[in-house]
Amino acid sequence: MNPEFWQEKWQNPQPGFHQAKPNQLLASYFKSLSLAPASRVFVPLCGKSIDMLWLAEQGYDVIGSELIDSAVQQFFSENNIEMSITKHPKNESMNIYQGQYAGRLIQIFAGDIFELSPTDVGTIDAVYDRAALVAMPDKAPTHLRRQYVQQVIKLTQTAPQLLLNFALNAPAMDEATRLSRQQGGPPFVVSDDAIYGYYQEAYQVEFLGQDAFEPTDRLINQAWRLINQS
Repeated sequence: MNPEFWQEKWQNPQPGFHQAKPNQLLASYFKSLSLAPASRVFVPLCGKSIDMLWLAEQGYDVIGSELIDSAVQQFFSENNIEMSITKHPKNESMNIYQGQYAGRLIQIFAGDIFELSPTDVGTIDAVYDRAALVAMPDKAPTHLRRQYVQQVIKLTQTAPQLLLNFALNAPAMDEATRLSRQQGGPPFVVSDDAIYGYYQEAYQVEFLGQDAFEPTDRLINQAWRLINQS
């Protein structure tokens, strides 16, 4: 991962990828994971997303991972949540932020997600991936997106996921623009075939639906459900 790239993005108080209200696909489809009250939800590359507040309001504990400390600090300060900060006991470069909202725990690990272990995050009952998969490039030689998929599977022991993805609205763009969107990012456009390729060995992969969109919209926000095969 490139800390300098994301540090620059978070210098803008309202980065383009931040949403001012909870994601509609989250509100529509998260219940499809059928979680028990007080379940623990992992939110990778969480930024300062207020989707975490929505999850806490539904009665879930939230465990987040975010590369940039300032994004986490903004989340707690902008939402007036009293927080504590501790150093990771085995990783001096990682801070752990913790607070309470709507009576539920919100804990965010600020550091490289690839340096987290299952012991760090504890038992995870579900994953909400709003902007993590689409933030990862998948170019050789690192194939970072594939590494990310496997890391989340390892961290959460194949917990069910609500995955949000961007698809291209091909009629709204010419061929050059379409190729640019497929290759450029973040956010990156991840094809349906790629999603099946990344996840089908571990999960049953199901397309749930997508946001309403205008003919001129270039990107379409989609929701997928990933359920453990076993």
